[in-house]
Amino acid sequence: MSIPTRPLGKTGANVSILCLGGWHIGQPAIDADAERIMHAAIDEGMTFFDNAWDYHEGRSEEIMGKALAIGGRRQKVFLMTKNCGRDAATSKQHLEDSLRRLQTDVIDLWQFHEINYDNDPEWLVERGALAAALEAQKAGKVRFIGFTGHKHPDIFLKMLPLHTWDTCQLPVNVCDYFYRSSIHEVIPELKKRNIAPIGMKSLGGGNLEGGGRIVAGGVASAEECIRFSLSQDVASVVVGVDSMKVLMQDIAIARNFTPMPKAETEALLARVKPVATDGRFEWSKSTQNFDGPYHRRQHGFAE
Repeated sequence: MSIPTRPLGKTGANVSILCLGGWHIGQPAIDADAERIMHAAIDEGMTFFDNAWDYHEGRSEEIMGKALAIGGRRQKVFLMTKNCGRDAATSKQHLEDSLRRLQTDVIDLWQFHEINYDNDPEWLVERGALAAALEAQKAGKVRFIGFTGHKHPDIFLKMLPLHTWDTCQLPVNVCDYFYRSSIHEVIPELKKRNIAPIGMKSLGGGNLEGGGRIVAGGVASAEECIRFSLSQDVASVVVGVDSMKVLMQDIAIARNFTPMPKAETEALLARVKPVATDGRFEWSKSTQNFDGPYHRRQHGFAE
């Protein structure tokens, strides 16, 4: 039994409903297991892979590239990575870096990373990054183009008129339902334009079990939160996998997935609401703690 797939918006591609997150797979602590985890993910049907130019200063792309080069696995994966550039020259360099590290001739989905600052949308146009992406697409180095962010719905909405985007990666979780909500404010607009929503931060932006984040003494489990995110109108949900145990737990959730019934959803939301409405656990929205160092420097902030 494989993992279910869903259409990726208007691209014509179908992707596994869970996507292997690139940040976690590049953590130095799991170097010895990273290749084994990625190969097992592909064998089990998790064939949508996420990455970004700046994850662990390129280590994540390098590790993933090595794993995919073994046994023709690159051909089995829908590969996504992200561009941190805001101008044409930097974007072109980031693309060449990513292609080299990932050991591939084409990126299936190339997304502008961390559109978190109010002026990011303007920069992409004014400084030539969007034009560079379209040039790369025309040259066959990139198949589809999207963008990501985790800060505020208004910034996502500013991006939408700039291009006929293929995808948008954004927070989708039980806390998001109540605070600066992608679910309520952004996803309906994406669907109008047939832009595929890709969910992330499904655990509320941090660890649930034992991590002291949104569980707050047992508010929700990781399985409940992933099931809630998959029950939203998304093409896929990116999950962080840092061990074989976590991989197999997530694969089981995906294989057994059925949409969360209304009564169960309402009960879960009622439990979460008291700790969700002020953003205290969605630090990626309410603080700069989750903004990448590269983008902080880009905007003149201290790391």
